[in-house]
Amino acid sequence: MPDPQLPLPTPTLDNLEFWQGVKRQELLLQRCQDCGNYTFPPRPGCVVCGSTRREWVRSSGRGKVHSFVVTHQAVHPALRGKTPWGIVDVELEEGVHMISNVVGCAPHDLRIGLPVEVVFEDVSAEVALPKFRVVA
Repeated sequence: MPDPQLPLPTPTLDNLEFWQGVKRQELLLQRCQDCGNYTFPPRPGCVVCGSTRREWVRSSGRGKVHSFVVTHQAVHPALRGKTPWGIVDVELEEGVHMISNVVGCAPHDLRIGLPVEVVFEDVSAEVALPKFRVVA
């Protein structure tokens, strides 16, 4: 029996460009062409002004841990033996938040305000995930 795998993202028309960017190791965000607001996760319209005029721009990939949680329970079969598991809310320099993990950092070392930058992890031939690593 194969090892269980975590569910992978399913690209939609609204987020396809984001996932294609991640596969190319680019973190792309939507920016409203009318008010300049950044939006994440991707969606059909701006959450500030409602405009549907949007563009994809490359994020700096830098941010800080806004919040985090450490789970000690394997909430999915694929996490058995991998706990404790740290899940972070990263606030990117562009002001949007992204839920992910910090690689190379023990869960007990996570803290609010920890500076991080994006890295990319290939999880299949078609899908990569944005993760973060601690920067000095």
